[in-house]
Amino acid sequence: MARREETEQEAAAPPTTVPKATLGVGMVGYAFMGAAHSQGWRTAGHAFDLPMQPALAAICGRDRTAVGAAAERHGWAAAETDWRALIARDDVQLVDICTPGDSHAEIAIAALEAGKHVLCEKPLANTVAEAEAMTEAAERARARGQVAMVGFNYRRVPAIAYARTLIADGRLGALRHVRATYLQDWLVDPESPLTWRLKREHAGSGALGDLGAHIVDLAQYLAGELLVGVSAVAETFVRERPLLAGASAGLSGTADSGARGAVTVDDAALFTGRLASGALASFEVTRMAAGRKNALRLEINGERGSLAFDLERLNELSFHDHSEQATTAGFRRILVTEPAHPYLEAWWPPGHALGYEHTFIHQARDLVLTIAEGADPVPSFADGLQVQRVLAAVEESAEKSSVHTPVAS
Repeated sequence: MARREETEQEAAAPPTTVPKATLGVGMVGYAFMGAAHSQGWRTAGHAFDLPMQPALAAICGRDRTAVGAAAERHGWAAAETDWRALIARDDVQLVDICTPGDSHAEIAIAALEAGKHVLCEKPLANTVAEAEAMTEAAERARARGQVAMVGFNYRRVPAIAYARTLIADGRLGALRHVRATYLQDWLVDPESPLTWRLKREHAGSGALGDLGAHIVDLAQYLAGELLVGVSAVAETFVRERPLLAGASAGLSGTADSGARGAVTVDDAALFTGRLASGALASFEVTRMAAGRKNALRLEINGERGSLAFDLERLNELSFHDHSEQATTAGFRRILVTEPAHPYLEAWWPPGHALGYEHTFIHQARDLVLTIAEGADPVPSFADGLQVQRVLAAVEESAEKSSVHTPVAS
């Protein structure tokens, strides 16, 4: 009788759960991108059933007070003021780099050589030489089982991921045109201060690297092929701005009342290109388009149809099937919120929209799965290097009066 009671008690007991392995994340940088990446790491393991649980081990920044406040606000367990100390921590298995581009190469290479996985914000580096060194370090680390991914977060917009599926499935047929624009207006005011994004030594380039890197990557990702040559123009409309008084906040900051400094990057760039298949592409990036806050738009035309996307309506995809009868054919709106759409299995009922921050949650989810499965990262440092080579070709063409310039391979 006693044995029967014991059996009944065992049956009524809650099932034993096996704790998940953790992936300790250490992040360098805590401003705009740091906040976005923090949201991604903090949420990914709660939204998705992941094989490893991301743990926010430590965040790093040079200002002890500011980084301490960021750690408390975003849920990091510890704060460091030296990125070398962060890399050396035993509780950090992945280093997430959210700093200006001039420090990407040094931090990423050191982290990889220390045996850590790496996520690095785009653009991968400020120069092709730096990106090449980072890619070589990533390839050596890959042979040891490490992963190095570049943070092109817009690939993780469900509508863009679904557009890639439609193109890969042949719904557009052979591609003819790719058009991509990324327009912002936060530098329209000539008295907006001289932040690090306006200095070549820190940012590498201006709108070209900041915005152009995104749409070059998206154009190649969606098309499934690479740009082979470009022809470009670029311009700096405001060549001198007030110096920054104190720290920057988000994209801007408070201007100094007197001293001014030179802007050493582009304000805008336009370029045409040709994909490997012969399809034509056009690109426009600017931070001087009054009224455009974050207007990233893409259109892809093929022999069988077209797709269009607008980031400011990021839950929607426009699709035209050219095989339909002309009397009823036209672009139709696809609301990309169904459970069968990319990433949507973790979220809300159909029609309940997602936002910008979800791209970073999806990015964290994909990186955790990549590490757990031992798969190759997408996009890899090699992908980031290829984008850097396109940007370098754009700058070279613009400096040479728009001469057609091949993209190095």
